[in-house]
Amino acid sequence: MSSSSSSPSGDLSERRGIPAAKFIQDVETYLSQSSLDSNSALAFHQERLQQYKVVEMKLLAQQRDLQAKIPDIEKCLEVVATLEARKGTGEALLADFEVSEGIYSRACIEDTDSVCLWLGANVMLEYSCEEATALLKNNLENAKASLGVLVADLQFLRDQVTVTQVTIARIYNYDVQQRRVKQVTPTAIAAADS
Repeated sequence: MSSSSSSPSGDLSERRGIPAAKFIQDVETYLSQSSLDSNSALAFHQERLQQYKVVEMKLLAQQRDLQAKIPDIEKCLEVVATLEARKGTGEALLADFEVSEGIYSRACIEDTDSVCLWLGANVMLEYSCEEATALLKNNLENAKASLGVLVADLQFLRDQVTVTQVTIARIYNYDVQQRRVKQVTPTAIAAADS
């Protein structure tokens, strides 16, 4: 290759604010073009690696939240579907519901045309069963789409971490090689003089 670095993921320079790591083909050329010494380049790439790790932690937390949210939405959809199926039968539905973590209560639900949904931030709204179903299906689709984007972001990020780790190893190995050459040269000159 004629250039000193190329992106492993094509022309992609970043993904949702995550900068792409550049693979360094020739460490010596990279160091001379960037006007850095080995230690400065190592420090830069190690700092970038730490930044990637922080972003990875945030994305993993978001992924966990979404993975917990999706089953809750699906459960709510099932409950609304059950209420709609029992509507007009005159048959009451006996249900246990969670009042607080680990505390449940039993309720007898008669025919109903509406349900109340928690929207978050201590906000609850009453919806007709049809509106609630539409809202929950929309929320489920959005959550699954967000999870897909997060998984792609995490994969991109892992690729950048790998490229950065390889770059760090290549710069370190280059530095070790240069130090050995510097040690051998004075020893060889001294041996030749004697």
